Amino acid sequence: MARRQRREAIAMDLTPLIDMVFLLLVFFLVTSTFKKDELALLLKLPKTEQGAGSEKKLDQLTIELSNEDVAVNGKKSSMEELPTTLQGAKKESLINLRVDGDVKYQRLVKVLDLLQMNKLENINLITDKDNK
Repeated sequence: MARRQRREAIAMDLTPLIDMVFLLLVFFLVTSTFKKDELALLLKLPKTEQGAGSEKKLDQLTIELSNEDVAVNGKKSSMEELPTTLQGAKKESLINLRVDGDVKYQRLVKVLDLLQMNKLENINLITDKDNK
């Protein structure tokens, strides 16, 4: 009797390939940044009980105000540079004003005066929703 030799089917092991795909996926998830908005200052915003979300519009200017610093559209600036920055804004632009809860009222009034002098009246005061 002649013996028949059985050949094993050659199959490629996919385990290392799947491991590499998952490692790459985890690498890209960990190294990517998820930015909601471009913000330059870390502010403690006042809390409100109700608030509406804002939509991102093309003609939009975000002003961040803390006791020491001012930032416009995510770039640190100074109070002296703010009037020239506001002069370039369109009259129908939406102004998002993010003010730290500890800012002195006089500093906020100065920014509001600059907005009024440049006829920028479409102002949003940004707050955090109070989650009780």
